[in-house]
Amino acid sequence: MTAQARPRAAVILAAGQGTRMKSPLHKVLHPVGGRTMLDWAIDAAEGLGCEKIVVVVGAQAEAVWRHVEKRLGAGGVAVQDPPLGTGHAVLAAREALAGFPGDVLVNYADGPSLTAADIEPLFGLRAAGAEVAVLGFEAADPSAYGRLILGEGDRLMKIVEAKDASEAERAVKACNSGVLAAPAGRLFELLAQVRNDNAKGEYYLTDVVGLANAAGLSVRAAFAPEEVFQGVNSQAELAAAEAAFQRRRRGELMAAGVTMTAPETVFLAWDTQIAAGAMIEPNVVFAPGVVVEGGAVIRAFSHLEGCIVRAGALIGPYARLRPGADIGEEAHIGNFVEVKKVKVGPGAKANHLSYLGDGSVGAKANIGAGTIFCNYDGFDKFETHIGENAFIGSNSSLVAPVRIGAGAYTGSGSVLTRDVAPNALALERGQQTEKAGWAEQFRARKRAAKGR
Repeated sequence: MTAQARPRAAVILAAGQGTRMKSPLHKVLHPVGGRTMLDWAIDAAEGLGCEKIVVVVGAQAEAVWRHVEKRLGAGGVAVQDPPLGTGHAVLAAREALAGFPGDVLVNYADGPSLTAADIEPLFGLRAAGAEVAVLGFEAADPSAYGRLILGEGDRLMKIVEAKDASEAERAVKACNSGVLAAPAGRLFELLAQVRNDNAKGEYYLTDVVGLANAAGLSVRAAFAPEEVFQGVNSQAELAAAEAAFQRRRRGELMAAGVTMTAPETVFLAWDTQIAAGAMIEPNVVFAPGVVVEGGAVIRAFSHLEGCIVRAGALIGPYARLRPGADIGEEAHIGNFVEVKKVKVGPGAKANHLSYLGDGSVGAKANIGAGTIFCNYDGFDKFETHIGENAFIGSNSSLVAPVRIGAGAYTGSGSVLTRDVAPNALALERGQQTEKAGWAEQFRARKRAAKGR
């Protein structure tokens, strides 16, 4: 949370229809880095120390409403009905912010790249005396954006929409992001004066700049890099936002000491934690909730989610770690091994073709190829626990609930349904029999039958 002199609140606009997404999922609930765009906007508000956050949703956006209530509570939702523009949307939050004594940030739920650090300069302008502070950016190609027309210093005289700009104004590269901050009372006072005498019959938030200047109030502009204002209105723009997130996060991790041999093929989540000294091979996917400690190696084509990989562990290639997997120091989880909700002890190995689900594997235990933890009976899950230094023979099926004692061995091909004592050998297989000459006689019969 940032240090601040005045209380802060945020209004996040999420009432847009998002029709260009052509998706049954509401636009702001689409993920970037495994986190919804709406949550990115809420994260930014929380990072700014906003003590009250109100998300403005459309009347039909029940999924968005439920999402906001789950995170912020019922008081975090305001409804815009009908949708009559951005100014009208902010007014929908007036009741929720009635009597709020501090500053209000207005932000948008479809800009996942904008962070608290990018927005903080607005509150610096407020502290310096600006009644309205607007966030802008210098656009390489400003043709589609409203222009910020500046006076002396950072004084913002007006915002001109691209279609209404003069030739001189079109040459201006300072563009409007739509993000602004103002005292709560002043903001709603100005919004109450906004009119809808325009082609769309809507109330525009940008009109508060002109109204504030007309009232002799101080209006200032701050600027952030253009790339952080990557709004999302289509599937192509969503993919571009995802790509931008991935590039930025990979760069941060490599700068911190993580080795990636082909970083463009590694995909990270918003909360992925990888310590310096870890190595990530090509084509690895990190879903949310992954922690990788220093010295660990994640080999190619592995998929990790909701798990911990401790120092020096070796994962993959082609491994899958599911939620609850806790892989101990120097442990090996090899090719085509899946681990779910199992704590694997230091130095333990499961190198080939196994499923370990629900339970634990002791330190330095060895899991043979083809081992299966049979953890589900169609109704309930049960646990399998393997003691330290145990040796599980290849193609063993361990039917949970079952415990294999420390130092015990299981014979290859066994189906074990009972606990095994420490240091014992457990065998469960039919007795091998042999019929001399059977194969030759079988082939002769089949050839004769085929000849007929």
